[in-house]
Amino acid sequence: MFWVLLLLLAWAVAGAACTRLCLAAVRAAAVDTPDVTVDQGHELTLYEAAFLSGGPARVADVTLVSMARQRRLWLAHTGWATVVDPHGRDEIERSVIGAIGPEGQSRIAPVRAAAAAADSVRSLADRLVSAGLAVPEGTASTVAAGIRQVRGAALAVLALGAAALLLPGPTGMPRDLVALWFALPLALTLSCLGIARVEAHPYSRWASPAGQRLLGALARRAKGDGDERTYLASVAVRGIRAIGEPELRAAFAHRDQPWRG
Repeated sequence: MFWVLLLLLAWAVAGAACTRLCLAAVRAAAVDTPDVTVDQGHELTLYEAAFLSGGPARVADVTLVSMARQRRLWLAHTGWATVVDPHGRDEIERSVIGAIGPEGQSRIAPVRAAAAAADSVRSLADRLVSAGLAVPEGTASTVAAGIRQVRGAALAVLALGAAALLLPGPTGMPRDLVALWFALPLALTLSCLGIARVEAHPYSRWASPAGQRLLGALARRAKGDGDERTYLASVAVRGIRAIGEPELRAAFAHRDQPWRG
């Protein structure tokens, strides 16, 4: 009857994983502000669009691209940033200049990391969360972690069921019935994953459903050729792959590489 212990373990693993995912999904649904509190006529700024699309790092990328195209910052294809105009036009630009340092030159990777962690970016995130356009930090990642745990639980149930069926000697019950007992916790995990696919899928890591709708409207306006704002809006939504200049793209190719001075 050792297979019964394996069955109990399978139920424990499946139950714990599904419970965690359900609680995470409930918390994620609670942060979705009703549409009546969100101004659907609100036009996202470049920083807001960047944060909702890619988080703090995307805000830093858009700031660097904007300053480089205005010739106030030089981004070399080797991955170095050099200050041309030391006067930032807003708090986020000033945080970028401050991250480069008093020498006026630095690698892009540490500048990007420091700018993404600046107080001005955190304030932007707080405003978007208060407006119902962004999800609180960790909400979507908690749901994603819960889904991964349920997937792992499904694999664990399969492994435990296979071990029970391969046990030597008599089990006291026909093996097809043993397999049926293990099919129950497996069905629980698979159904939980199916429900999560439908209910939790609209949530991204940064934008709430209301924020995603505003992003969609901005993305439609950013398609095709246009003015400078349209170009930067495309970078905010799509990331550095929307950069058209080869040398500028080459500069950002170094942004995530570690540098050892």
